[in-house]
Order: sequence, then structure tokens, then C-alpha cells
Amino acid sequence: MKSISVFCGSSEGNDDYIISQAYSLGVEFAKKEITLVYGAAKIGVMGQVARGVIDNKGKTIGVIPEFLKLKEVYHPNLSELIVTENMHQRKIIMYDKSDGFIILPGGFGTMDEFFEITTWGQLGLHSKPIGILNINGFYDDLIALALSMVKKGFLKQANFDALVVDTTIEGLLDKMNNYKAVSIPKWLNKEQI
Repeated sequence: MKSISVFCGSSEGNDDYIISQAYSLGVEFAKKEITLVYGAAKIGVMGQVARGVIDNKGKTIGVIPEFLKLKEVYHPNLSELIVTENMHQRKIIMYDKSDGFIILPGGFGTMDEFFEITTWGQLGLHSKPIGILNINGFYDDLIALALSMVKKGFLKQANFDALVVDTTIEGLLDKMNNYKAVSIPKWLNKEQI
């Protein structure tokens, strides 16, 4: 993978390990020459990932809607900054510029991005790997909920199995690199997103 979108919080939360792992993910991207595609902020978990990449001379693409440029305080040292009109356009550009997606801890915005990109995969609109970096068990409850959806017949096992989950950066990147995509139905194409 040459580029990965990272969906995560614009807040730092209160777990220092999450912050250190976000920075470490950025360092790993720079080492492996993976371009970071993300929400452009210099604050929160987002800012830590970007700082890890930038501090190690990696490439960053920030994508931010005009109305969030001041609220999320976009990072001034990005390789490229793309300003969009709205949130949906932001997600489309992040999708287009990425070979895969990683979900780090965050709030409702992160969940929105995760569920939309996961739904696109479930519908066959893409076959890119979606990785969850489950730092300190942050996503244990989400994973348990998804398994409950499978058990109760609301989510197909194959759609759950399409998610790549690991507690370590190296483990997650390795699984994503070895990801076997589910085939996209011939009647669907990217323009239908």
C-alpha cells in the first residue's frame, strides 16, 4: 500500500498510550514510505499521526472542509492540503487517494467515517482493506457489538471478516498488506458511491 487514510479523533482523549501509538503509526508510515491521507488537523489524535509522519520526513495529504479549517486548526506543514466544500466531498477524496483505511480511537466523526467506508465495502463499492488499530481495547465494545449483529442475523459473517483488526501497528499493517479482497459485483462501479 502506497497511501492509507487514517480516521481518528480531533481530540486527544485521556489515554497517553493512544497518543503515543498515534505518533508511532505516523513514524511507521514515514519509514515504510506510506503517504498519510487524513483530516488535515494539527490537533488531537489526528495531529499526532501527522506529527509522526512529518517529523520523519514522510508525505502527508490533509483533506478538510472549508468550515472546519479554523475549528480543527489545519496543520501548516502538510505535503498537500485539499480544501473541500463539505464532509461528503472530503470522504470521497480521502477514498480516492487511499489504498486502505485505518481506524484509530475517536468519537462520532470517526465512527461516521468508519461506518461509511465499511458500508461502501459491504455494498461492493470498494475492496480496500479496513483496519482497526484496537489500542488498549478501545474498540472491544464495537467488535462485540458487530459479533452480536452477526449472531442475530443483521450482519453477514463475511462482512465482519472483511475487517482487519490488531492491537499492534506492525501486526495491523502486515494483515492489511496480506488482505485478500472480496470481489466487487460486476454491476457496481466507483461512480455509484
